Amino acid sequence: MLQFSLWKKGLIWLLCLIAIVFTTPNLFYTRVEKHNDAAALVEKGAVLTPEQEADLAAWPDYLPNALVNLGLDLRGGAHVLVEVAVEDVYADRVDSMWPAVRDVLRENKEFVGTIRRQESPPGELWVKIGKPEGMQLALQELENLTRPVVTLTGAGSRDFEVTNNGDIIIFRLSEAEKLATDDRTMQQSLEIVRRRVDEAGTREPTIQRQGADRILVQVPGIGSAEELLQLIGRTAKLTFQPVVQRTSDPEANPGIGKVVLPDAELEGVYYILEKTPVVTGDQLVDAQPTFDQNGRPAVNFRFNPAGGRKFGDYTADNIGKPFAIVLDDEVISAPTIQSYIPGGAGIITGNFTIEESTRLAILLRAGALPAEITVLEQRTIGPELGQDSIDAGKIATVVAFAAVLIFMLLSYGLFGLFADIALILNVAMIFALLSIIGATLTLPGIAGIVLTIGMAVDANVLIFERIREELKNGRGPVRAIETGYQKALSAIIDANVTTLIAAVILFAIGSGPVRGFAVTLGLGIVTSVFTAIWVTRLMVSMWMARRKPKTLEV
Repeated sequence: MLQFSLWKKGLIWLLCLIAIVFTTPNLFYTRVEKHNDAAALVEKGAVLTPEQEADLAAWPDYLPNALVNLGLDLRGGAHVLVEVAVEDVYADRVDSMWPAVRDVLRENKEFVGTIRRQESPPGELWVKIGKPEGMQLALQELENLTRPVVTLTGAGSRDFEVTNNGDIIIFRLSEAEKLATDDRTMQQSLEIVRRRVDEAGTREPTIQRQGADRILVQVPGIGSAEELLQLIGRTAKLTFQPVVQRTSDPEANPGIGKVVLPDAELEGVYYILEKTPVVTGDQLVDAQPTFDQNGRPAVNFRFNPAGGRKFGDYTADNIGKPFAIVLDDEVISAPTIQSYIPGGAGIITGNFTIEESTRLAILLRAGALPAEITVLEQRTIGPELGQDSIDAGKIATVVAFAAVLIFMLLSYGLFGLFADIALILNVAMIFALLSIIGATLTLPGIAGIVLTIGMAVDANVLIFERIREELKNGRGPVRAIETGYQKALSAIIDANVTTLIAAVILFAIGSGPVRGFAVTLGLGIVTSVFTAIWVTRLMVSMWMARRKPKTLEV
């Protein structure tokens, strides 16, 4: 048990050295964080200011720069709980089927007669046909537009229901498809919120679904909840719609299949638009802040091939006609199409500031939220409160650390010193692993580290007490140490495996702070077993080989 080959010694000390190296950046947290922010700007191709260049040079590139991310309770930041209006998607989904329904009925016009869209409740499409005797044929043809619902609960169902009431065809979502749409809407909303927050360069946000239609967003390091809501709260729904006419009457009757929307800049100006857009922001592949020909902030955009083809075909067929660019139900621009626009690229101009054009580009790149969100709860946690938590955590950690070090030194003498060195390396390994995996440290996480400090020497206590018993039974120093490690090993493994199982369960079923506690506790168990069984034993082995004591006191 006390014999180590050269490669084992080298590997153990190498792991300890790596832990120290990867922990070091956390001792210079602010400096390394500024360096990382400047390096991220360089990767994006941004031009650095002199201050940012100084930040970049403040930490050597050849050293690790991974940091332990601080959670909301330590760093301060914003907490927002929002509700997604999943029902809003139903109407848009049904309305998007109108061109396909119209084309199918037109192909069978000799049997169904005239085709007229009727006023209908939200989430339904009503179409009146001129020849009621052709209703069965119309329903059969429209049934071909429906698709099976691809969910386990919706097996055997179709996505749309096609019925009639006299000479009116009613087209609506099925109940199974509504449930599937709700789930897709929440998944899409989660992903878009995550992309928006990540685009803004924030660190380790917590974005979780809560219940059927709610999303929890916690972003450390952001200035306020209002700032976060500006980023995630806007729907950013971009559409390109044909203009029917311009008007000054907000109460004008647009007609069936049309809407009245205000101009975003000119007060008292409204547009009557076709309700069904030609192209939507869902088909955007890129959006970047730029400047127009007059030097004003604007946003460049580019469609995917399908969107670019639609955009190009429409501009080719409608030269000389106005075309509205609509963002969140406001017409931000209504230019007249001067010529065919190939390639699906264009520019959005308006009365933007540089910050607004940058934020709009972020929102468009991330994608539009599929439905509006309502804020249920918002909190701003100031950095002072976070600093108080950090200070309290530091005090608790230092007091626990010092108490354990002194106890081990007084109880076990030189062997206690070996355990103390291993404990210091143990804490370094915990922070190194947290930095490498990019984990977020919260106040419960600090509690997990403090608990680990107490548990870390538990294995050494078992070993040293066993060695004491062997010495009392008359065994020599070498044999007593070997037997002590052998006999204590099973108890150490049993105790730590059961605690590790508890940490895994906490991580699996917990969330937020509970997971933070489970991560630090689980990592602490692994590192404490390594330092107790390998590091302290290696130090004892090296001391025994050097001193060769005839007697031993533990």
